[in-house]
Amino acid sequence: MKIIAAGVAALMTVAVAGCGSDSSSQPDPLVIPDDILAIMDGPRYQNSTWSLVVRDVETDEIFYELNADRMSLTGSTRKLFSVGLALDALGADHRIATPVRRVGEVDPAGALQGDLVLVGSGDLTFGGRRVDANTVQYTDFDHNDANALGSAILTPQDPLYALDELARQVAASGIRSVNGNVVVDDQLFDPYRVPNGNLLITPIIVNESMIDVTVTPAETGQPAVVEYRPRTAAFTVGGQVNTAEPAVVSLSGNGRIECIGAPGCAGEVSGTLPVGYKAPLTQSGSFVGTFRVEDPASFARIAFIEALQRHGVTVSAPMLTTNPAELASSDGTQVASYESAPFAQQANLVLKVSLNLGANLSLSLFGLTQGARTIESALAAERETLTTEFGIDGAQFDFPTNGSGTPDSRATPHAIVGLLDKMADTPVAEQFRSALPVLGENGSLATSGRDLPGRGNVFAKPGTTLMPGADGETIELKAQNLAGYIETKSGRTVAYALMLNDGGTVTDIAADVGAVFEDEARISSLIYEKL
Repeated sequence: MKIIAAGVAALMTVAVAGCGSDSSSQPDPLVIPDDILAIMDGPRYQNSTWSLVVRDVETDEIFYELNADRMSLTGSTRKLFSVGLALDALGADHRIATPVRRVGEVDPAGALQGDLVLVGSGDLTFGGRRVDANTVQYTDFDHNDANALGSAILTPQDPLYALDELARQVAASGIRSVNGNVVVDDQLFDPYRVPNGNLLITPIIVNESMIDVTVTPAETGQPAVVEYRPRTAAFTVGGQVNTAEPAVVSLSGNGRIECIGAPGCAGEVSGTLPVGYKAPLTQSGSFVGTFRVEDPASFARIAFIEALQRHGVTVSAPMLTTNPAELASSDGTQVASYESAPFAQQANLVLKVSLNLGANLSLSLFGLTQGARTIESALAAERETLTTEFGIDGAQFDFPTNGSGTPDSRATPHAIVGLLDKMADTPVAEQFRSALPVLGENGSLATSGRDLPGRGNVFAKPGTTLMPGADGETIELKAQNLAGYIETKSGRTVAYALMLNDGGTVTDIAADVGAVFEDEARISSLIYEKL
């Protein structure tokens, strides 16, 4: 390990506030407790570097500092910035409206002599996950990580709910047929891709641009049951998985759907799944994987036409074709609108399950409040706000490409704690903190620290960065971080950033990364107990 207990005092910078308080009741700010150092100095971390800042959000008193100005890979702790700024700028109660406009007149027979335009407005959930008008649902093992983790628990809601509601309103407006075209307007901001899996970010999203596939074993030797959602003419799933050893299921095309709009667009599921199968982490009896939609606008258009048909509205234009984006118009008369749940619910979803799509969408929505329509201008507007309004030193963070973190976002613990401290003073402070995973209870910390004293008192966002090793064969844990708030045993609220860089070779993601999660949970719990 690069930082060991014997050298800690010389490597820490200490600032102490609250000079009028009773010093006998305060922890010694010069010393990081030995039991925390013992975890940091464990065998697993002999070639690693730890960084830490712990600061009282009311008094600004710094209790622990270690490598506080060291730039480190953020992983998904980057999402604290993108989601936090969007939540602050938009407000916790902000709702995103997705309208449908008619461009043309409706004749006495109910025929629209023109186009019907669905306007993508950046609604992350867009009817999926909807519990009621004010609530969206998530699970602790979300479908956005299904392919990486080999497991997920799907929410039960219909991903096509919003499209059906819009179609119902169109029919209620008196339109019985569309003699022009159906168009998805995705011009709210310029669509872009981010390095996190080359993920595409667009203003229109259905089921977070994924097709969920569930495979359940039958009797030995029989075909397993393959189900998928949402079911549309845009994409079908075929193939066969046999009920047999071993547990190996594959999705064609590396799980990417690039044929949307073409007749016969389909994917295949293949492999084997044994009787008694238990998915990793979730222990579910079914395998869950996802295909990713690479043309969200065309997918939404096809699914919307189908919804219109279900509600008695016929469309003369071909359904199975790509979205005619050139027909999008800002003119017309609104005939339908779907409102999202409050934005605080979107923030809750993104931070609880570390949804990359949602973090980048949040960055774009924040950018729009600053007049920025490209990813480059949104990143510039974010940096300007962080440095001028939040007072964070621009030399202490570097977010060059995206709002979700991996692989290139970097920051110091001081920068992260500075963001957390500032967010604690905003009108959305309560919603921001409650959106963070809670140690031992929910989100991506649901299974960590369940038996620790700090359970339920640590509200923090993990951030993991895994990269190929120098040999191209191994996987390296380049960063594992945890940052957020702790309601300490004595009643303080502290903001903290705990960062591990160069965590070593990973042979089993669940075991190796899980062990680091537990160590960081233990450190967080010790901070809870000692402060």
